[in-house]
Amino acid sequence: MNKNLLILLIEDELAISNFISTILTHNNYNVMKADTGRDALTLTSSHCPDLVLLDLGLPDMDGIDVLKKIRGWSSVPIIIVSARGHEREKVEALDLGADDYITKPFGTSELLARIRTAVRHNIKIRDDNLPELDKVIIGTLIIDYEKRVVKVDDKEVHLTPIEYKIIVLLSQNVGKVLTHDYLVKEIWGPYVNENQTLRVNMANIRRKIEVNPAEPKYILTEVGVGYRMVDEII
Repeated sequence: MNKNLLILLIEDELAISNFISTILTHNNYNVMKADTGRDALTLTSSHCPDLVLLDLGLPDMDGIDVLKKIRGWSSVPIIIVSARGHEREKVEALDLGADDYITKPFGTSELLARIRTAVRHNIKIRDDNLPELDKVIIGTLIIDYEKRVVKVDDKEVHLTPIEYKIIVLLSQNVGKVLTHDYLVKEIWGPYVNENQTLRVNMANIRRKIEVNPAEPKYILTEVGVGYRMVDEII
């Protein structure tokens, strides 16, 4: 799947850039590197990479500004890879269009899994020739859109209409972090604040689909940011 994919790595620290580049190359990705925001914008527009790994702490401009500029004209998957771990910065980046956010230091397996997910999700969105999915299957979890049925271990799960809307929205964005504000806006509308109601509904959903709701395997929490439905059970 990844043999011919081109990844633009935007990172100004040489040691980290070389480390990530080596990982990607060994996993059959083509890698192009930029160490400034200006170079990153030029390479993005001229080479149209399949995915961008973006560090926020660049020498000439803030990575958030790079994200804004790219999102002004491109839907290329962008994963933030940054030492900035504050919830506010994660939420801002995701709300501005980043597909994912990984905090340094990170594991090699995690980085590669996030890349695979972002690429798969982007292909599903942009390929108009693909038929619309009628169901999503993750492990033993089945979400059947046509029948409006959710099953776990081949047993139907009884969800309220709101719970069903939440799980469908997450499943249509598998692997992607959806912020609290985004989920609330999509489920309840833009003029309400239902963060507490969202948490209650999420707790109920987990109680119904997870073997151990305290250690969920289908819907993960990005603390202070939002929720992410995994695209594969590891």
